[in-house]
Amino acid sequence: MEKMQKNFLYRNLANVTSILGVLPLVLLFFDDGYRYVIPLIIFNNVMDDLDGVLAGKLNIRSRFGADLDNVCDAVAHVALALAVGAHFGGMILIASAIAAGSVIIRATSRLNPEAVSGGGSPTNELMRHLLFILLLEQPLGFEPGSLLIPLFLLHTISMLVPYKMSALIRGWSKSVIAIGAVNAALIAAWLIPSVTLFIAGAFVVTYMYSFIVEGARWLRRSE
Repeated sequence: MEKMQKNFLYRNLANVTSILGVLPLVLLFFDDGYRYVIPLIIFNNVMDDLDGVLAGKLNIRSRFGADLDNVCDAVAHVALALAVGAHFGGMILIASAIAAGSVIIRATSRLNPEAVSGGGSPTNELMRHLLFILLLEQPLGFEPGSLLIPLFLLHTISMLVPYKMSALIRGWSKSVIAIGAVNAALIAAWLIPSVTLFIAGAFVVTYMYSFIVEGARWLRRSE
């Protein structure tokens, strides 16, 4: 019995990690829950990458695990997007709700085993860009609404485009070391303000290149 329990825990280690990446989001429902948004975005990103690393390294990948990961991503990213939208209210809340709908559509489409995957931007890319805006709001002294609305609307489109956005930094990161470096960069952007703008710039430039240039290539091939 003990051996069976250990084997069960081993096979579900990645799934447990996926769930643990979502559970702390309950903090968003506290009265002052918005103040946890930044660490929660980073924590969720780390745990989302960790479950994939564990599944691959321990050879415990499964269809259930992939579906659970997509569901957990959808729950977490919808909650975080709406938390930011609700904090600022007005048109930002509406834009965040539209983006949340796109997150749900993308996650649901990936639950179909016959679906062709690989197109569009990951929902985590929205979370990373959201993180950078929130981190740079005070140092640069800009009004978040001026960027949050176009951010939500742009990702609403990019999450559902049919072409692969292959130039994204996280997409380039295949090894454990590279994935760890991406998460270390997010933590550094949070804790070291002097590097935040440079890290944000790298992610945003590669995203815009993927969305515009690779989109133009896809249109030419489709003609």
